[in-house]
Amino acid sequence: MNLSDSWAARRPATARVSAAEAVLADLRDAITSGELSVGERLPSEASLAARHGVSRSVIREALRSCHALGLTETKSGLGTFVVSDSIARDLDFGNYAANELVEARPHVEIPAAGWAAQRHTGEDLAALRGLVDQMRDEDDPLVWVSLDAQFHAFIARTSRNRVFESVIVDIREALTRQSETLNLVAGRQQKSNDEHDRIVEGIASGSYDKAARAMAEHLDAVRIALESVVGEAGPEPRQ
Repeated sequence: MNLSDSWAARRPATARVSAAEAVLADLRDAITSGELSVGERLPSEASLAARHGVSRSVIREALRSCHALGLTETKSGLGTFVVSDSIARDLDFGNYAANELVEARPHVEIPAAGWAAQRHTGEDLAALRGLVDQMRDEDDPLVWVSLDAQFHAFIARTSRNRVFESVIVDIREALTRQSETLNLVAGRQQKSNDEHDRIVEGIASGSYDKAARAMAEHLDAVRIALESVVGEAGPEPRQ
C-alpha cells in the first residue's frame, strides 16, 4: 500500500457542506499540507468514493475543480497526479483560462443583456423566468451548472445578435466548469441565483441600462470570487 492509498483508507472529518465540496476540501488539505505530495498519483476514483461514501460522479466533480485550481493533472491511462501544492494564479477551465473569461465576458454579456431587454418577446421572458425558477429549486450541482450555462446562452440568443450568441456557445463549456468550481470553492450558487433574478427583472423592464447594469454586477461578483480563490496562490514567482 502506497502513501496515497493509506490516506484514502482513513475517513475524513465530516462538515456541513455538499459532498463534492467535502471531497474537494479534503483533497486540497491533503495536497497543500504535503500529505499527498507533488508527483504522487491520487488514489483511484473507487478509493476516493469509498473514503467519502459518495458516488464516483461526485468524485469526478471534485477532481475537475482540483484540476481547475492547478493542483492536479490527469494523464490518460495513468491516473491523476499532484502537480502543485498551491493554487494556480490563473485557473484552468478547459479551452479557456479564468483571466480570459474575465476580460472577454463583459464585452459580450453586458450589451447582450441590454439588447435582450429591448428585443425580448413574452415567450423569451417566460423561458428566462422558468430557468431561474429551476435553478433556485435545483439541488443537483451538476444540473445547476448546466442550467447556468443555458441561462447565459439564452440571454445572448434573446439579444438577437448572432455574434454574441456564437461567442457564448463557444465558451459555454468553460463557463460550466467555472461555475462548478466557484460553487465548490466560493459558495457562489445562492448568490448567483439572486443575481440572475436581478438580470431577468432588468430584461423584463425593457431598459437597456438596467439590464446591462444587472449583468455587469453579476460579472463583477464572479470576478471578485475568482480573485478571492486565486489570492490563495501566493506571490508570483520572480523572473
